[in-house]
Amino acid sequence: MPLALLSVSDKTGLVPFATALVKRHGYKLLSTGGTSKLLREAGLPVTDVSEHTGSPEIMEGRVKTLHPKVHGGLLCRRDSAEHLAEAKANGIELIDLVVVNLYPFEQTVAKPGCAFEDAIENIDIGGPSMLRSAAKNHASVSVVTDPTDYDRVLAALAAPDQLPALRRDLALKVFQRTAGYDAAIANYLEAQSEPAPGAVLGLPSRFSLTLPLAQRLRYGENPHQQAALYGSFHEAFEQLQGKELSFNNILDITAATYLIGEFEKPTLAILKHTNPCGAASAPTLLEAWQQAFETDRQAPFGGIIVMNRTVDKALAEAIAEIFSEVIIAPEFDADAQAIFAKKRNLRLMRAKVGLRADTLREVRSVIGGVLVQDRDQKPVNARDFKVVTKRAPTAAEMEAMLFGWRVVRHVKSNAIVYAGRERTLGVGAGQMSRVDSSRIAVWKAGEAKLELKGSAVCSDAFFPFPDGLLAAADAGATCAIQPGGSVKDADVIAAADARGMAMVFTGQRHFKH
Repeated sequence: MPLALLSVSDKTGLVPFATALVKRHGYKLLSTGGTSKLLREAGLPVTDVSEHTGSPEIMEGRVKTLHPKVHGGLLCRRDSAEHLAEAKANGIELIDLVVVNLYPFEQTVAKPGCAFEDAIENIDIGGPSMLRSAAKNHASVSVVTDPTDYDRVLAALAAPDQLPALRRDLALKVFQRTAGYDAAIANYLEAQSEPAPGAVLGLPSRFSLTLPLAQRLRYGENPHQQAALYGSFHEAFEQLQGKELSFNNILDITAATYLIGEFEKPTLAILKHTNPCGAASAPTLLEAWQQAFETDRQAPFGGIIVMNRTVDKALAEAIAEIFSEVIIAPEFDADAQAIFAKKRNLRLMRAKVGLRADTLREVRSVIGGVLVQDRDQKPVNARDFKVVTKRAPTAAEMEAMLFGWRVVRHVKSNAIVYAGRERTLGVGAGQMSRVDSSRIAVWKAGEAKLELKGSAVCSDAFFPFPDGLLAAADAGATCAIQPGGSVKDADVIAAADARGMAMVFTGQRHFKH
């Protein structure tokens, strides 16, 4: 009889799978602990591993499968007379199939307040060892670490010519899983330790990243580029309707989520190519939409719309008047969904876990490696600002500066935002010169017929010379918010004073390359 060893933490689908192994394919079952108990309760014949090896489980179950009768049964080469003779001489029965998934280490350490001792006890030793032994000998052993593969295994057992290719595929999944598991443990332990020699700003001395395939994409930024999505993106969003998400959609959704997470009040933002082209906070989302859309009536075509409250019928009707690629909200009422359903290609995304992105690190590929940094997410607090001009900002000006400062750090550098009270008036993004970004923002405001008199000009980095500030003053700005830190700060401040402007330094730059 072929022999299968089953020992799992995730018992999803195990009983039907084990039943098929026994009744359809004549397998004898070995198992441990809770898995063995579950199979017995289902009426299946099971032999405990401790009975099979002749050695009891010891040390509170820490040692149970680390035994030659287990690993010899997995690693024995079936095409080696010497291996087979040694197995027979040592009473080692060959194991043909292994089903193991690991202690839930990642889920354990993700729980708030996880104790270090609990994390350590959820480091699996026997499971990865069995998986690796079976995967190494995949020419003869089928190894399953993912319950979603049960049906594939049963199908291949019924058509043995399919087994070699499946076993190789399953072995690859094993090494991918154990690599990710080890990386998660290493990252956790390093985070709990004192910074290692050579560690910078609390970042790890080594960086490991192993993520499961979440979705193969039709293409990347352009049709000639292959692309795929890895990780847990879909755990944060539910797609209610529309075409399959594209590479660019996912980038835009991420940028939109980061931006809207800045705001507590009802807020709506419109983005294009990850840049905000309009944003507003208002008593209702409909008012916020009207003000955000007024900022730029051209760029939103084919853009991304995000809001932090439920979308109702009135808002849906207003938004539906333009073509959008993606709309993101924590919820859509039934009337809104019915309106959007008429646009079959429109991607409607419900944020399942709210709209406060909790990604702590950002990773970008570069030649020969990756760059890793903390995400720019420090909360905006006016108490951190320093008034550097003779005139202090009024309450209305401070409100405009606070709003614009939250938006400008989500605009590609060089970034300039003209803001009113809780709304954008003009946005200039991604220019080689800060003055050019300001000119674009002013031009956009003019195109939208929005008055910049009394507005706040917000700059993601310092004004290197007075010219940028003077251009903003000429456009109508009466106050400015910027990080400061230029060798020409004194000249810029003097220019502001000469125009009667109020200016604050934040001490924090927001470059976004």
